[in-house]
Amino acid sequence: MAKANRFFIRGHHYHLTHRCHNGDYLLRFARDRKAYRDLLRQYCKSYKVPLIGYCLTSNHVHLLIKVKSEGTVSEFMDALQGDFAQKYNLRKGRSGSFWNGRYHATAIESSHHLWACLRYVDLNMVRAGVVEHPSEWPWCTYPELAGARKRYRIVDQKSFKQSFEQDFNNPAFIEFYSDFIQEAIEADLQREPAWSESLAVGSREFVEEMSGKIRRRIRLDIHDYSHTSGRCILKEEGPLYS
Repeated sequence: MAKANRFFIRGHHYHLTHRCHNGDYLLRFARDRKAYRDLLRQYCKSYKVPLIGYCLTSNHVHLLIKVKSEGTVSEFMDALQGDFAQKYNLRKGRSGSFWNGRYHATAIESSHHLWACLRYVDLNMVRAGVVEHPSEWPWCTYPELAGARKRYRIVDQKSFKQSFEQDFNNPAFIEFYSDFIQEAIEADLQREPAWSESLAVGSREFVEEMSGKIRRRIRLDIHDYSHTSGRCILKEEGPLYS
């Protein structure tokens, strides 16, 4: 039976996160992030997993996907992360684990919750203080959505349009997304663990539905996370994030 934090349902969106072993900066060099992105592009096509957002940092990765087949995502992630780790260790003459355990999956409700998650992913390195704007970090969705990266895109255009009801080739969308990002930058950027540590994020109806579909004997808690956005989270029993 699938683990609660890797339980996939066809047609839903998921935010996948995976950290390097012990939080080490194993992806600190651009050539290694490029190698990962090249493999990501290849495996998204071969496993038919639509990617609609991503950010590759120096010590972890964020992938925002839409599930077309429940079993495919686990196969895709096992192959992608395993093969990359093997190639990396071989290239570096390194041994030992590359990833810190298994990846985590958070179900994200469509509409404004999905938009908020995409923006959160794109602003990762801004929050970290590495860059002042995501346009300065070529290893995230923003350059593709803003038209700066037109060759070798890995964001699935068809799935992106279906998920967000927007065509990112439209100049009007570029202006909209630029403003959407700038609005958040001018606000108080803070890390929100709910996006990468909970089991589901969305309305109360959505997280209750997801709770009912996770067939595992664990105690789950539903918390009101953001009253302004009507956002709730689903997590395993325990205290709310500090």
